[in-house]
Amino acid sequence: MDIEELRTFVEVADAGGVSAAARRLGIAKSVVSRRLLRLEEDLGVQLLARTTRGAALTEAGTTFRDHAARICAEIDAAKETILPAGDLRGRLRIAAPLSFGPTHFAPVLADMARRHPQLHIHACYTDRFVDLISEGYDCAIRVGYLQDSNLLARRIGPLYGKLVASPDYIREHGAPESIEELAVHSALMQGTEAWQLMDGDRIVTVRPQGRFKADNGTALVAAAMAGLGIAYLPDGLTDDHVASGALVPVMTRHPPPPAGIHVIRPPGQHPARKVRVLTDMLIACFDKTMQPADDAPASVRRT
Repeated sequence: MDIEELRTFVEVADAGGVSAAARRLGIAKSVVSRRLLRLEEDLGVQLLARTTRGAALTEAGTTFRDHAARICAEIDAAKETILPAGDLRGRLRIAAPLSFGPTHFAPVLADMARRHPQLHIHACYTDRFVDLISEGYDCAIRVGYLQDSNLLARRIGPLYGKLVASPDYIREHGAPESIEELAVHSALMQGTEAWQLMDGDRIVTVRPQGRFKADNGTALVAAAMAGLGIAYLPDGLTDDHVASGALVPVMTRHPPPPAGIHVIRPPGQHPARKVRVLTDMLIACFDKTMQPADDAPASVRRT
């Protein structure tokens, strides 16, 4: 057996099927199948039970998967120690938000690919909440307030936002000035999220209500400009529209507290060097004044 067979098996086990693993690896399904067959022949056991819906681990496969994953991680770590200083190889799979990714983060990833010509970068831009472990990502860039999890987070910069509405909405419904007044207004949201607002020195959590929801910030900007309600959006999405008068800040006496931009990675003893390099490049781009900090549980908000 060789390391590519082990790596392929781990991908199939985590992805739940040959087709999904082939997409992750960027290779043909036939190549994945051949590697799995050779590995099972070498071991003399069946690792995967093929079904019409994918592939399920056998009892032997479940036991062997963790060993194989550790072997792959150890070999990757060993390769890093002997690479020339600054040289990166292999593959970096990263998830980034669709609302910010193509405009704010894509240039950094392109620069990273230019500096490291032997590194393969696979980026997924989506506002969907990506499960890093089950979907096989090395890391993700997330903006806003972090949810509690066992993932590890590194803050790369601050994120500021405001509540906005169109002049037409304000003329028809008025502009709320207090947290109590906000409850009777129509909110534009990504789901059932809570909004955090400052009330003097206190942070107050409110749960707005509204009939228009979208999982993308740019779509919420369009809804706000159409006069459908009040949206809580990052400044990067609204600054131009506020400057043109198409959107107007509201609740200015109760602004949202600053949130953050974070690199999130699965739990582990040490981050891969490619993740560390990307994180440092993002910090240099978005917050040159931040001091380096150790990884912390994602439930910890570093501000």
